[in-house]
Amino acid sequence: MNSKYEIILYWSKEDNSFIAEVPELSGCMADGKSYMEALQNIETIIEEWIETARSLGRTIPEPKGKLMYA
Repeated sequence: MNSKYEIILYWSKEDNSFIAEVPELSGCMADGKSYMEALQNIETIIEEWIETARSLGRTIPEPKGKLMYA
């Protein structure tokens, strides 16, 4: 899968891991010991998030691309 959702990746000293978040998909997060591992893991979690939302009949947000933060 090659997600079109924005992914925010950052280092968490507290977790001693890289964290990947998808702001458009509530609660969609993954971690990894490396930047690439976190990115690979979030792709899997995005697929699972969408699959679960579909099975529950929930609306799946369309990817908006670059989000703007004030």
